[in-house]
Amino acid sequence: MMAEQAFVYIMANQRNGAIYLGSTTNLPKRAWEHRSGVVSGFTKRYGCKDLVWYEACGEWEAARQRERQMKQWRRDWKVREIEGLNPEWEDLYDRIALP
Repeated sequence: MMAEQAFVYIMANQRNGAIYLGSTTNLPKRAWEHRSGVVSGFTKRYGCKDLVWYEACGEWEAARQRERQMKQWRRDWKVREIEGLNPEWEDLYDRIALP
């Protein structure tokens, strides 16, 4: 059986605004949940609806490890990571959403 692909991702409410870092094995579904506000918590409270960064990590444990590592980072390191992939902080949801 093939292992699921896992991702680390960052949601934001605006450029240089509030950011949320998470991991998942179903990025389109999880990003949709944040965008729709169906799950209570940080992203709903602060309006973090834009998927501004993500990284494929292979298996679930690798994604969880990367998430834990990145949660220890200073904010400016996370911003640098976002801007390396997405300098304009565009919402990347349409690129990963399933038709």
